[in-house]
Amino acid sequence: MKAMWMLLFMGLPLLAIGYIGWHLWCLLPLSAIWKTVVIIVMAGCFLLTFANFSRSTDGMPMPVAITCYEVANSSLIILLYLFMLFLVLDLGRLVRLLPRTILYNNWGTTIGIVVLMTVIFTYGYFHYKHKYREDIRLTTEKSMAKPIKLVMMSDLHLGYHNRREELRRWVDMMNEEHADAILIAGDIIDMSIRPLKEEKMYEEFKRLNAPVYACLGNHEYYSGEPDAQKFYEQAGIHLLRDSCAVVGDLCVIGRDDRTNQHRKTLADIMKQADRSKFTILLDHQPYHLEQAERQKIDFQFSGHTHHGQVWPISWITENIYECAFGAHQRSGTRYYVSSGIGIWGGKFRIGTRSEYIVATISHQ
Repeated sequence: MKAMWMLLFMGLPLLAIGYIGWHLWCLLPLSAIWKTVVIIVMAGCFLLTFANFSRSTDGMPMPVAITCYEVANSSLIILLYLFMLFLVLDLGRLVRLLPRTILYNNWGTTIGIVVLMTVIFTYGYFHYKHKYREDIRLTTEKSMAKPIKLVMMSDLHLGYHNRREELRRWVDMMNEEHADAILIAGDIIDMSIRPLKEEKMYEEFKRLNAPVYACLGNHEYYSGEPDAQKFYEQAGIHLLRDSCAVVGDLCVIGRDDRTNQHRKTLADIMKQADRSKFTILLDHQPYHLEQAERQKIDFQFSGHTHHGQVWPISWITENIYECAFGAHQRSGTRYYVSSGIGIWGGKFRIGTRSEYIVATISHQ
């Protein structure tokens, strides 16, 4: 099964590159030399992704590593949209809605595609930069001395692309809320701990004016779980790893990420929880939502899906997960799956959004 997924992960993009490359060769009204250059550059940008996944960038000077990350991972999304665009043009030609000449040595089509892609990805970049503030209200019959205000976020993906300057802006936004606590549902770190160490990003977390509680995500394992745990400690983040913490009138439960196949069951974790308080479960990946329902958790907060980051991948996530984004409910248990404040890969949001959640919990 693993071999099949690796074959799909490696093979399908390479087939797509071949399809796009053939179309570019036919379309560009340039000499063979310049066509070859364009296709080599395109393929090279894609192949850089393997340097990122293998962590080869960690041995490069920081400016070079940042450039490799930005170029490679942005190219994945740009190539996806080029693939879809050429597919639509091919279908239009096959059903005779478009003339054959539109895809052969055509400056008009070439310029049109460049303009369209520029508009789409300029919008996607600025849409990503804008962070949506999602306000939710939760009520409970359990005893509460006063309403509690929480800021919740997931999927910061700090690293070569979301660097300290960006984190500083997010911390300022969080501090403006004057929350009682901040909850983070995993993936604080992207693929490598190196940028976080070199830029001393832990110092930004220490500026937060509320205590921070978090669980691990799958990317903490990709970056190296021991290093991730050390970073959490430096940043003053209370790591909940199959454990619970009482925070005023709340009981916050943090599950280890499902990457750890030996993590405790939720039933075992709940044996140490104070069920008389409003219970909040942090579980990075929103699988098996029925488990929280069975344990009568009041509220579960998850991330991981990014809501696909860009359309039409958002459609895929909506078919994989019971809830891929937003609010959900099962019996008395409420859920929120966040699309994340940060992002993996290229900084584009198309048909999705980057967000943080401000929750107010009060007695019913």
